[in-house]
Amino acid sequence: MAQLFSRTSNTVAPAVLVGTILLLCLAGVCVYAVFWSPYMTGVKVPVRQPVPFSHQHHVGGLGIDCRYCHTGVETSAFAGLPPTHTCMTCHSQLWTEAPMLDPVRQSLLTGRPLRWNRVHNLPDYVYFDHHIHVAKGVGCVSCHGRVDEMPLTWKTESLYMKWCLDCHRHPEGVIRDPKKVFDLTSRNPSRKAGLERLKLNQVRASPFLLDCGNCHR
Repeated sequence: MAQLFSRTSNTVAPAVLVGTILLLCLAGVCVYAVFWSPYMTGVKVPVRQPVPFSHQHHVGGLGIDCRYCHTGVETSAFAGLPPTHTCMTCHSQLWTEAPMLDPVRQSLLTGRPLRWNRVHNLPDYVYFDHHIHVAKGVGCVSCHGRVDEMPLTWKTESLYMKWCLDCHRHPEGVIRDPKKVFDLTSRNPSRKAGLERLKLNQVRASPFLLDCGNCHR
């Protein structure tokens, strides 16, 4: 009976099999790299705004508190964006002719709010409440990074679900004294101090924090 395959098949078949496995592995590595790349996460990628607002200047240089512009951060789910009249509280007296501030002046004249572009933009199926995190001692810097050092604002974290869950599994790593929540220079507590702070801030145990319904409603 004649052979169905030539002798070279003994060499080709293993080579094809090994090559296929290597290609699949390479494809997996590429997908993983793209998934965690700045292109997908937006980490360290400045977001274009109608006005090139500098947190480095306003927060780091002038010492303006986060709550001056983000007025809802302690009382509501959304931290809030400053209305035009908040900007003009200062800029009706300072840099009144600066070309870069023309959109702000036009907003005041027309009554049309500036359309700021979201930097930290969660999907519609994710619920995040700023005020509860602030009340429990999660500092602004834990999520937003050192905005006081950013000439233009960018993300410092991916906001992927894994990142949220890592924090909810070990909240002692970020919980701090509520008085230091808005201090961007404060460091995360030690494990011992964090565990003590969990009790003082009345943070519930990880099983509750990991309940799907907390973020997906």
